[in-house]
Amino acid sequence: MPQTVLITGTGRAMGLGFNLVKRYLENGDTVFASVRRPSEALETLRGDYAGRLHILTMDISSTESVNAAAREAEKLTDRLDLIINNATTASADTNKELPDFDLDLIAPAVNVGAVGPVRVVKAFLPLLKKSAIGGLIVNISSEAGSIGKCYRAYYLDYGTEKAALNMLTMTLHNWLKDDPDINIFCLHPGWMRTWPGEAPLDPYEHAETLRNLFEAKRRDKDGPVFITYEGKPYPW
Repeated sequence: MPQTVLITGTGRAMGLGFNLVKRYLENGDTVFASVRRPSEALETLRGDYAGRLHILTMDISSTESVNAAAREAEKLTDRLDLIINNATTASADTNKELPDFDLDLIAPAVNVGAVGPVRVVKAFLPLLKKSAIGGLIVNISSEAGSIGKCYRAYYLDYGTEKAALNMLTMTLHNWLKDDPDINIFCLHPGWMRTWPGEAPLDPYEHAETLRNLFEAKRRDKDGPVFITYEGKPYPW
């Protein structure tokens, strides 16, 4: 059965979000792809999938923007089956340690990377509740958000936002525990070549691995909530 999927943070052709969009479209699904600014790569892709790729302009740091995007989506679909919160951010200081880091950059990062996904969940939840196959929320986190495995002296912004996202995901999991039709978890997706470099995972190939994992986990409400791309639990 074809799904209707919302994916945030989809504008970069090398990024995970864009490649998830491609994989779901290739699978025959309908995709709402959100971006903060126009994306030439997405516009080109829309030409190949007319009627099944809808581009939403949405700034997840703004409740007003997210709510407006949800209203737009409600005009185009009667349901969502899957929300993938992929959008994130990192400041220019992210690789700096405390003496050189501007601490005023942490709060904006948390607003985007942790609160932003919850804004999306809250605004689009009415559509997700109408899924006939069981709604699923996937928050793309990172090993950098693990307190138990933390080894860096930098990532003061990025690590904090991902740790906060993990906490919010667990809190929402507790809130949804008695709803048999909606599941939520957060994911360490692995190190991908989303920027030029030597990361081991290709984002297009890896997006299919993740797509299959999400389907396997759709109704696994009793399993671990913070997992790796192999489906294994990851330390909080």
